[in-house]
Amino acid sequence: MLIAFDFDGTLSDSEMTVLLGEQCGVADEMEAITARAMNDEIDYATSLRERAALLHGLSEDAAAEAWDQVVLRDGAAAVIDALREGGHTVAILTGGFETGVETALDTAGTSVDTIVANRLPVAAGALTGEVEGPLIEGTKDDALESLAAEYGVEMAETVAVGDGANDLPMLEVAGLAIGFEPKPAVKPSCDTVVASMQELLATLESRNVV
Repeated sequence: MLIAFDFDGTLSDSEMTVLLGEQCGVADEMEAITARAMNDEIDYATSLRERAALLHGLSEDAAAEAWDQVVLRDGAAAVIDALREGGHTVAILTGGFETGVETALDTAGTSVDTIVANRLPVAAGALTGEVEGPLIEGTKDDALESLAAEYGVEMAETVAVGDGANDLPMLEVAGLAIGFEPKPAVKPSCDTVVASMQELLATLESRNVV
């Protein structure tokens, strides 16, 4: 099977843009934009560009301090490891940033098969305030379908785990849609809902995924 996780708000309760924003004093503005996007009040691409623009001029060193604070939820590494040990392909599909995801996985001592994420370009040792990557305009249903084709997995054999509005597309096309403490607008599209990684693991066990 192919199991695709969202990152911010799902595998991690760290919000990368907020952590970056704290490094340059704009965390409150970041959080407000994030909340509007997650509740489907503004589109994700707009919210991401607005948040990235607030980071213009943040030094690479300060950004590295933020990346180091990105951590997986308690039990998340165990879920990932159990899935991979069971022979499944594990992917992270996030509008967040590759560097933060990789840092958190390394810190937790785990890894996934593929990461589809965005990036914050750097010039002259500082963030440019721009953002680039496949999940700005692109959506997670397309990303999930592309990965399924790449790994030779039928869509009926895919699982999506997410919490926010930008997870809706992949939740709606996956064979099994699991909401991790999903936002109100997201919950109706979930086949089941969990509130912890331990509960997620139990759910996957009950459905004979692991």
